[in-house]
Amino acid sequence: MPKYIIAHDVGTSGNKAVLVDIEGKVHGKCFEPYPVSYPKTDWAEQSPEDWWNAVKETTRLLLKETGVSPDDVLCVTHCVQMLGVVAVGSDGKPLRPAIIWLDNRACKQAERVMRKFIHARIFTLLAGATLCGKDCLPKMLWVKQEEPDIYKNTYRFLDGNGYLIYRSTGKMAMEWTGASVYGMDLKKKAWMKGVFKYVGFDPGKLPSLVRSIDKVGGLTRESATELGLKEGTPVVAGAGDAACAAVGSGAVGEGEGHVYLGTSGWVGVVTQKTLKGKYGIATIHSADPDKAFLIAEMETAGACLQWAGDRLYAPEKANPRISNIYAYMDGQIDRIPPGSNNLVFTPWLCGERAPVADCYVRSSFLNLTPAHTREHMLRAVYEGVAYNIRWMVEIVDNHFRFPLPRLRVIGGGSRGAPWMQILADVTHRKVESVQNPLEAGAVGAALVAAVGMGIYPSFEALKQVVKVDRVFEPQARNYPVYDRLFRSYQESYGSLRRFYKRLNENSSGEEVCK
Repeated sequence: MPKYIIAHDVGTSGNKAVLVDIEGKVHGKCFEPYPVSYPKTDWAEQSPEDWWNAVKETTRLLLKETGVSPDDVLCVTHCVQMLGVVAVGSDGKPLRPAIIWLDNRACKQAERVMRKFIHARIFTLLAGATLCGKDCLPKMLWVKQEEPDIYKNTYRFLDGNGYLIYRSTGKMAMEWTGASVYGMDLKKKAWMKGVFKYVGFDPGKLPSLVRSIDKVGGLTRESATELGLKEGTPVVAGAGDAACAAVGSGAVGEGEGHVYLGTSGWVGVVTQKTLKGKYGIATIHSADPDKAFLIAEMETAGACLQWAGDRLYAPEKANPRISNIYAYMDGQIDRIPPGSNNLVFTPWLCGERAPVADCYVRSSFLNLTPAHTREHMLRAVYEGVAYNIRWMVEIVDNHFRFPLPRLRVIGGGSRGAPWMQILADVTHRKVESVQNPLEAGAVGAALVAAVGMGIYPSFEALKQVVKVDRVFEPQARNYPVYDRLFRSYQESYGSLRRFYKRLNENSSGEEVCK
């Protein structure tokens, strides 16, 4: 039996091809970057052909570097950035660049949809969440209204994963996790055609639906030649990046939660319940066909740390003797006591989705005094992200009734022990980091495919596959200072919300975040 699964983690900055065996172990990885285009304020686009070229290059390089034969490849699958819109003609060729998740051009279309339903609550009851300009339905309506010829000639709207499935198999389909952010009824597992027609969008322009574990088809002769694999190699649908990461965290049981700490961040819970969104928290489909996925996403988590490295520690970052600026910064914050001498940082560099859905809010250092050093500011950044995560965790606990006694953490941020200890102390919860946290998305996609290929009987069986690397116990001695500052952090939003809006309502958050 073939031994390996090739999983492509198709992100915003590039594609990472990862060779994973059927036990979830990583045997090799290759990365190929591609650009994001910002042609206008609030626009963010990519070429779907760039995605496919990156998939081709990394597949061939992965086989070459690992020495694995195409005969030993069990299947191919994808973990892909969500909320992307690709308009393709009947020949499958893109009619325009992909409108990706960062794009916020469709705010007016989102507002019109909400007004059409008289009250946002009506749409929320139908679709599970209110719409914003980054959502897929407003983006497709933007194409209809602003580029009518493109809309007329669009045979299907695909997401990023759907496009890669098409290039691999010649079949147009969208899997459930990706479709759930387009407008799929989570209970009926079908497009919400009535909603689409009511707002003036033709649901006939959407593809058929498949599960994440489904074998959509085999590699065509053309795609197999391009990838360096065997014709007919199975292609399993895979899932969106958040849903794959949940599987890669190992927190796949009912009500189990994980935290992702990458450029963005989120708190996610897998559940059989189909819950209505609130506080910027949404419910989409899980990679598990029998479960939903509750997700509270913050726009900038690790991006705040990157900002600190770029702006506060630029000399050290440029110093060739310092090979890892983040490890260096981890060492600097250990010298500062918890609470950063009452300095509070709000990690809302590019606006926020959860726990406050506010595109105008921004980051601030609050209570800055002459006594504070850049090390105080740096530790405040770590703590500010942790406060935001605690706020989301408490909403998930108090409003959605998932207590989350332990948090499984994945993403690049989980490699920093000081940050993990801060997160444990701020949230009062045990924190667990996993092996290969940077590959959690690709490993998750591979394990989804393994279930689809019958190697594992269920998603519950995957809990024994993903291994914990380190455990961080919360330290009660730090609770008083963090509890006090967390309450101040929450209060700061209410105090400054109108200020942020007045200051930023005529500027572009996306322009700031390029």
